[in-house]
Amino acid sequence: RDRQEIYQVLDLCLSCKACKSECPSGVDMAKIKAEFLQHWYEHHRIPLRTRLIANITRVNKLGMIFPALFNFFSTSRLTSIPLKALLGFASKRSIPTLGKRSLRSWAGSYLDKLNASLPPGAPEVVLYVDEFSNYNDTSLGITSIRLLNRLGIRIIIVKHPESGRTYISKGLLKKAKRIARRNVELLGGMVSADRPLVGIEPSAILGFRDEFPELVGKDLSTLANGLAEHALTLEEYLDQAFELGKFESSLFTDRKASIKLHGHCQQKAIASTASTIRILSIPENFRVEEIPSGCCGMAGSFGYEKEHYNLSMKVGELVLFPAVREADKDTILVAPGTSCRHQIADGTGRSALHPVEVLYQALK
Repeated sequence: RDRQEIYQVLDLCLSCKACKSECPSGVDMAKIKAEFLQHWYEHHRIPLRTRLIANITRVNKLGMIFPALFNFFSTSRLTSIPLKALLGFASKRSIPTLGKRSLRSWAGSYLDKLNASLPPGAPEVVLYVDEFSNYNDTSLGITSIRLLNRLGIRIIIVKHPESGRTYISKGLLKKAKRIARRNVELLGGMVSADRPLVGIEPSAILGFRDEFPELVGKDLSTLANGLAEHALTLEEYLDQAFELGKFESSLFTDRKASIKLHGHCQQKAIASTASTIRILSIPENFRVEEIPSGCCGMAGSFGYEKEHYNLSMKVGELVLFPAVREADKDTILVAPGTSCRHQIADGTGRSALHPVEVLYQALK
């Protein structure tokens, strides 16, 4: 209840989950931090910034009423600097902007037509429209749908809750549990080996395999574990589909390209970057090198917070930023995580792509 020293120590935990896979003891400090914070907030006031970050999906949904106005206030120095100071965000950190329309809105207009172009019996996936792809990275979401369609894969989108990632990361586990239960109840009976749940943002989709089975409660644990077996990152699904011959490498360019990949923390801890490397190598003359980096330093909201900004940038400077700066201007930089791409842009001024964007651009 009053262990201030524990709170201060865990405040510097990035929740990158490297301990889960790299430490011999395999202790998941990110889960311990989230559990501690839940108990802490039962006895202490939840800060405004914590509430804002946890509820960012609601903020973004409201901002989508007038996205241009939202983006102006987020990016204009006249308005963004005092706003960041008021909310406790670093003045040097850029704030994610909104797309012109949500991914769900776009899919509502175009998905049926795209699916109608495919033959009966085409492979199917349930696309998990996470909150980041829906509001911020909408162009990436659209590209993901277009790529899957070009590869002959039918996409099913249902109305499901957000991933709960922001609530988990800020330690608001009671709310995260309710979200996790709704996701599992809705998607558990819909997803199978033949119709997997596929996600664009690693931190969102991997919650189904990592936190959800323990978070939902005993009554839904069997359903959650079954769903976890068929919850895949987009790269994992494309890797499996290619190995099963559902699409051919002949669909892609034969031009040469050099790629440098920075893997997402939770992807490296819960899954692997191996599938990402393999799909980026499908175009026969693409050469992929993985940057031997740990966490990018952004770690969700960690790098946005004013007291963590300097540490966030120092983490980036350990390996990632120098590797990006040393890369040739023609080298394609790739990072599956939305926070990672944001950190690379803020720290180096260079843009990184999601793997599906690289593959879509490589189509003949």
